[in-house]
Amino acid sequence: MPDFNLPLPQLIAVAVLPILFAITVHEVAHGWVAKQFGDLTAARLGRLTLNPLKHIDPVGTVLVPALLLLLKSGFLFGWARPVPVSFENLRNPKRDMIFVAAAGPAANLLMAIFWGMIVKLSTFLPDTLRWVAEPLMYMGWIGILINSLLLVFNLLPIPPLDGGRVAVGLLPGPMAYQLSRLEPFGVFIVLALAFSGLLWFVINPLVNFVAAVVIRLTGIG
Repeated sequence: MPDFNLPLPQLIAVAVLPILFAITVHEVAHGWVAKQFGDLTAARLGRLTLNPLKHIDPVGTVLVPALLLLLKSGFLFGWARPVPVSFENLRNPKRDMIFVAAAGPAANLLMAIFWGMIVKLSTFLPDTLRWVAEPLMYMGWIGILINSLLLVFNLLPIPPLDGGRVAVGLLPGPMAYQLSRLEPFGVFIVLALAFSGLLWFVINPLVNFVAAVVIRLTGIG
């Protein structure tokens, strides 16, 4: 993995595209799978598009990632405007919710592999194209890291995160109901875990594991 000790403008330049695609494709995946199971809400609102302008959240897509880069925090994180899904429109809401929720993390895994292939491609470029190879390499590594992070974070079993909704779909009725009641407080639970340091203690090994799998699959280790 390269040293990311780049000047801030260069770091932002190579990070923008991987971050935008990571959060945009994640959200579109939810809406696309929901459409396959009968909910057309996202499609009717024009949200099944890879145009990032349709998904940008001023805080989560711009401010938070920029601050993390500026502070050289060692990790990148962000979010997009959630694609609306009306679960009551799904043909089998409890079952189909599992697939809709899991679609976002699955998209992040595929994107991490894609960025791994970009890193691999950069190693084949000749020295005369170093000006292309180096930005591609940095973009690829950032893409692997941000998608691995989003995959693991979103699979935490805390509603309204994707993992929480998957758990609600898999658990028996009474347990699913009790877990679903946490949804209004889920954001505060995640923030409390983040500020306590426990969140990163839990997810960092898993992020490293996912990244290591991607590195092995794409042969860039």
